[in-house]
Amino acid sequence: MTTLGRLGIWRGATQVDGAFAARAEEQGYGTLWLGGSPGGDLAVVDPLLAATENLVVATGILNIWQDDARSAAAAFHRIEKLFPGRFVLGIGAGHREATADYRTPYQALVDYLDVLAAEGVPKEQTVLAALGPKVLRLAADRTAGAHPYLTSPEHTRRAREILGDGVLLAPEQKVVLDEDEARGREVGRRTVDFYLRLRNYVANLRRLGFDDADLERPGSDRLIDVLAVHGDGDAITAGVRAHLDAGADHVAVQALGDDPWPALEAIAQRLR
Repeated sequence: MTTLGRLGIWRGATQVDGAFAARAEEQGYGTLWLGGSPGGDLAVVDPLLAATENLVVATGILNIWQDDARSAAAAFHRIEKLFPGRFVLGIGAGHREATADYRTPYQALVDYLDVLAAEGVPKEQTVLAALGPKVLRLAADRTAGAHPYLTSPEHTRRAREILGDGVLLAPEQKVVLDEDEARGREVGRRTVDFYLRLRNYVANLRRLGFDDADLERPGSDRLIDVLAVHGDGDAITAGVRAHLDAGADHVAVQALGDDPWPALEAIAQRLR
């Protein structure tokens, strides 16, 4: 299994370059997760790895509805040949609202994994975007583990129980470095609001105990305080540490706001 380290950075694929990756590595982050469904040729990956020495790059995630499994496998092998052991292929079914061609997501994931396996992509370098119990179990059986998005430490605790020991659990956590409570919540709310339109995320949040009042857009204070932890450096670090304490092996930190680096540096200083 590729070693991700305890801390990673989750960032849109169009928001990173070689300089960003190099700075992440200098700060002690082990992995850079590329969000926003980067294209199946994964051309964005090579310059990030070329600019660093040990940083791992992972997709968080490649959308199976948008990118053919054979093309993804070919891209994986190209990257693996150039940068052995430094790339993880994260895949997921995205959400129903993103595509008109939305078959049963579970079977589509199984079919996609079958093609990846047939094309020689090792399970040790693949992960699944997994929220519910069924896909979490699939992640444990067929890949290195799970990369849940928009979740809480309570979800991490439950996911660890389902996955068992020795299976990677790498949740994403949003943070806002701002000691002004109202302003910090507002920054978090602007991002979380988008996901409250998507049924898979809303269903998962209901399983975690959030109700209609919490999930009505743009989200209650209680919801935002969990999904987009805000406050000073100690507060946002505590939000990341809560996932580690709940059983995560690795946390992918998504720092919200105009400049992510003050938050990312504050967390790195406290947890590395």
